[in-house]
Amino acid sequence: MARISKKEQVEDIVSILEDLYPETPVPLDHKDPYTLLVAVLLSAQCTDERVNKVTPHLFAKADNPHDMLKLTVEEIKAIIRPCGLSPRKSQAIYDLSGIIINKHDGEVPQNFEDLEALPGVGHKTASVVMAQAFGVPAFPVDTHIHRLADRWKLSTGKNVVQTEKDLKRLFPKEKWNKLHLQIIFFGREYCPARGHDPHVCPICKKYGRKSLFK
Repeated sequence: MARISKKEQVEDIVSILEDLYPETPVPLDHKDPYTLLVAVLLSAQCTDERVNKVTPHLFAKADNPHDMLKLTVEEIKAIIRPCGLSPRKSQAIYDLSGIIINKHDGEVPQNFEDLEALPGVGHKTASVVMAQAFGVPAFPVDTHIHRLADRWKLSTGKNVVQTEKDLKRLFPKEKWNKLHLQIIFFGREYCPARGHDPHVCPICKKYGRKSLFK
C-alpha cells in the first residue's frame, strides 16, 4: 500500500470533518461582536455550556459596553462567578468596555493588534472574534485543537503558537474559520482527552500516532 502524502492526509481530514459537520454554528451564544468577545473571554478554563447559562443573566443587564460600565466590577463578578476566575474576568470585562468606548467609538475593533491590547484578550480570543464576528481568516488554537493536531501528526508544536503556524500552513486559508469549529466539534464527539478509543475514532484510526494504540 502506497504511503499517503501529507497533502492527501489533510484533504481526507477536511473531507471527514465536512461530512460530519457541514454546518458549524458558533458554540457560544451571542448577537454581535461585543457579546461574542465577552462570551469568549468568559470561556477561558470554562465550558461553553456553562458560559451559555451565565451570559443571558449578564447580557440582560448589559449587552453593550455603555451598559456594562453602569455595573460595578462586583456586580459583574457576582453574575459570572460560575464561569470561574471571576475576579480577573469581571475586571477585564469592565476595563475593556471602557477602552472600547474611549478608544474605539463604542465598537469592537476589527484588527488583531487592537483586540489583543484589550484586557483579558489573548491571541486565541482575538482570533475567535476576528473569525466569527468579522469573517477574517484566522485559526484559533486552544488546548483541545493543539491536542488533536498532535494526535493526527499534523504538528509537533510544543505550544499553541507553533501548532497554529503548522495548521495554517497545512490547511487552505479559506477553510480556517470553519475548520477550527469542525475540529472542536469532532474532538468533543470522537476524540476526547479522556476515554478516547483510537480504534474507533474516524481520524485517529487512519492517522493517529502509534503511541495512541498502546
